[in-house]
Amino acid sequence: MPGSEKEITIYDIAKKLNVSAATVSRALQNHLRVNKNTKKMIVKAAEEMGYRSNSFASNLRRKNSNIIGVIVPRLNSSFTSDVIAGIEKVVNDNDYNLIISQSLETMKKEINNAKAMLNNRVDGLLVSLAYDTINVEHFEPFIKRRIPVIFFDRVVEHDHYPQIYIDNFKAAYEITGHLIEQGCTRIVHITANVLRNVYSERLRGYKAALEKHGIQFDESLLFINDLSANASAITAQEILKMNPLPDGLFCANDASAVSCIQVLKKAGIKIPGDIAVAGFNNDPVSCVIEPNLTTINYKGFEMGEVAANLLINHLVNKNDLQQTHSLILRSELIIRESSAREK
Repeated sequence: MPGSEKEITIYDIAKKLNVSAATVSRALQNHLRVNKNTKKMIVKAAEEMGYRSNSFASNLRRKNSNIIGVIVPRLNSSFTSDVIAGIEKVVNDNDYNLIISQSLETMKKEINNAKAMLNNRVDGLLVSLAYDTINVEHFEPFIKRRIPVIFFDRVVEHDHYPQIYIDNFKAAYEITGHLIEQGCTRIVHITANVLRNVYSERLRGYKAALEKHGIQFDESLLFINDLSANASAITAQEILKMNPLPDGLFCANDASAVSCIQVLKKAGIKIPGDIAVAGFNNDPVSCVIEPNLTTINYKGFEMGEVAANLLINHLVNKNDLQQTHSLILRSELIIRESSAREK
């Protein structure tokens, strides 16, 4: 009964209605062999008695759970929210459920997340890696059990795991080139741990654009932090102490760029007149900050959809994942007032 400590079973329902447990089981699974009225009566009794189906036990019997696992670095970013919305749409349309966990940017937590996903018998796993993940051995048990793993956005090169990402090198090359075209020659780059492909590739693109325009890379203009608003505000204070001041700033995400703009403006720096600023991700905050932020747009929702479709097609249609080793999605430079200087 509802509120009672005891878990209601099919045997309790059978006893109450004076039918066999097998009939109750079949009725709750919508089996054709059960009379329509009997089925109705059993479902009604099950609801009234507070019965919960033991999906875990039936999953064991069926050898699949209809659950997709997702591990992301953190849930409090609009990009991650968009990705999860894209995944959820595809997964729900195909009668799968989602378990979502966050690594909070640590490999240790990511390893625990992976173990929990394995224990929950997920049918497949979608992963964006933490800042400090140095290897992906914790995903090997999935491969051994033939459970597919797909990496998205923050990926690692590996024969067994397909990857979905954007061309971070090209995007950073474009955005740095744009700042140079605006007359910038001392461009600060704020990025995160270059263990991750997204940050190492953005740094590589930044360096390549400097080289293309005959500007020498200066180590003192490179700052590495966790790209949070707090860490970037501290970095902006460091930038204000530089002599001469830089005339350009390229941050590897929008939260960092917005935080820098706030600190710089407070100190009387004109944006973009004194320092032209660009971010990355096209978060909603990029259109709230004044001046609006130049950034790179890539669609999290689309990335989530593509990743989930790839996984579902493998699970449902038995498509070979190895044929799709990596998918590179589109991105575009959006120029706004934070960097656009009058010619």
